[in-house]
Amino acid sequence: MATIQEVAKYAGVSVATVSRVINTPDKVRKHTQFKVQNAIRELNYEPSVLGRSLRTSQTRLFLVLLPSISNPFYAQIINGIQNKAIESGYNILLCETDSDPAREVIFFNMIKNKLADGIISMDPTVNKERLIELSTKYPIVQCSEYAKDNTLSYVTIDSERAAYQAVKHLIKLGHKKIGLINFDKKFLYASERYRGYEKALKEFDLEIKDNWIYNTKHLNFESGQQAMRVLLNQADRPTAVFAVSDVLAVGALKELHINQLRVPEEMALFGFDNIEFSNVVYPPLTTVAQPMYDMGSISVQMLMSKIRGEEVESLVLDHHLIIRETT
Repeated sequence: MATIQEVAKYAGVSVATVSRVINTPDKVRKHTQFKVQNAIRELNYEPSVLGRSLRTSQTRLFLVLLPSISNPFYAQIINGIQNKAIESGYNILLCETDSDPAREVIFFNMIKNKLADGIISMDPTVNKERLIELSTKYPIVQCSEYAKDNTLSYVTIDSERAAYQAVKHLIKLGHKKIGLINFDKKFLYASERYRGYEKALKEFDLEIKDNWIYNTKHLNFESGQQAMRVLLNQADRPTAVFAVSDVLAVGALKELHINQLRVPEEMALFGFDNIEFSNVVYPPLTTVAQPMYDMGSISVQMLMSKIRGEEVESLVLDHHLIIRETT
């Protein structure tokens, strides 16, 4: 097996330069990176991850906390995290918490035991108090869902404003009976999107009826379908529905098809997130687009800044409405 000295000789650089390309490639010129990486490939050199970790006190590994890998909302964010991490010489470990406190402890202990360099949390169910306490000693960034605490940096969107604009769009189309499919309001994004829904209706003096609001227990397609079933069984049912997640909206759309209701003529539907499914269902779903890839990429940049000991400001990114055929 080739040594680092042989790689350096083959590439015509110093051993220190080879080490920098392996450990901190962003600090090396692209031309030099190319020469060293070519030498590594040609000589089939394999750096010792354990040795590098011991020398630098870095694992080059980020933990990414999320409640469920099966939720398509996270796919584009993870893609952004992974691409930026790899570009910067890091790897990621996806940590599915399944909203289980015992699993959280396992992942938190990994960073305490220096088995990872930092955490990106996308989990709305995570123990915020424990996460805040951990952030006083270790680099942690929140992505999408966040705690309103100055010590925890985050990248997100303005969910309340986005929901307000979505519901206002339905109102401008002439809808006066607008239902809501929401998740548990103990989660920040659910409470903020409810406030946006409420703000739009109040602005236009429209009634907010409790039986037009359905709070699901789970964030999946089946829950969206069940929610729409309940709303359709109302004697005085809404003519439009705003769902706080595309996953819920797609499930709701399935129930509308089962009941042979024309969309949007007999029921308009507005989702949130712009997951890939939203553009392949029929009819294509009107939704709020979050810059999910950018959120993931930026969260890595923020975490790396924290690792370097730099001050990191939280960011609220722009969203936009994508008007398709369900409204």
